[in-house]
Amino acid sequence: MSAIRKEFSVPSDIAYVWAAFRDVGEVHRVLAPGFVTDCRLEEGGSARIVTFSNGAVAREVIVDIDDASRRLAYAAVGGRLTHHNASFQLVDEGPGRCRVIWQADLLPTELKPAIEGMMDQGVTAMQRRLEGGL
Repeated sequence: MSAIRKEFSVPSDIAYVWAAFRDVGEVHRVLAPGFVTDCRLEEGGSARIVTFSNGAVAREVIVDIDDASRRLAYAAVGGRLTHHNASFQLVDEGPGRCRVIWQADLLPTELKPAIEGMMDQGVTAMQRRLEGGL
């Protein structure tokens, strides 16, 4: 199994950043525009269909949205990945600043470079969007 971890800090209030992550059906508008080009929630809101800028489409099951710990967990199902579980966790770094921790576990290991490249693009898009925080 391969594990990928990305961390970045943004000069935005944690409540603003958490609201962007928590809005799981609007990731293409409020969190990572440009990297995610479309996102549709399935009926009931337990999964979303995400379209990325490279044309890839993924079905992501929303595993947990934990407001107390500001953690979002999801799993990509189908496609070439036989296992994919990921989470975002926010950490308060003081007034007007927070850290985002994005972790993913995946199989097969051969897909790690491609997934890590996509995560790097995602980090860039999220930083650009979140740095404009309230």
